[in-house]
Amino acid sequence: MPVLDGLAALREITADPALAAVRVVVLTTFEIDEYVFEALAAGASGFVLKDAEPLELLQAVRMVAAGGSLLPPSVTRRVIEQFVGSGGRAVAPHPHLGELTEREREMVGWVATSRSNDEIAAALVISSATVRTHVSRAMIKLGAPTGPSSSCSRSSPV
Repeated sequence: MPVLDGLAALREITADPALAAVRVVVLTTFEIDEYVFEALAAGASGFVLKDAEPLELLQAVRMVAAGGSLLPPSVTRRVIEQFVGSGGRAVAPHPHLGELTEREREMVGWVATSRSNDEIAAALVISSATVRTHVSRAMIKLGAPTGPSSSCSRSSPV
């Protein structure tokens, strides 16, 4: 999205009193916990992964339009685990998550799947160098360890 990322657009929609009746279904390529929690906190009513079948997307829109809410089963499981693990307290998203571009968030999601840069690049039809660039920028913005002493340096897809 050229002007706003999805979360920023969601925040603008839910903050506008003229759009109070609008319910939003987030359509995304990744399901990292921080992104899910931030989208839910910002007012998303549904969350659908881009690899969902067209019928699933249609059902999600209909369910949300009818007043319901929807999360993919894998996301629901993690939300419940996070809620139970936190003793029922809300868990704040990473404080710098909003600084990531949509593409950087996407790369973080791909990295979380344990795929290599080459595998990510092949899936997205981009170069491995582009993947490395986006992942490196995301890691810097999030303050993640990037040096050789990092605990994931040997097996990391970065």
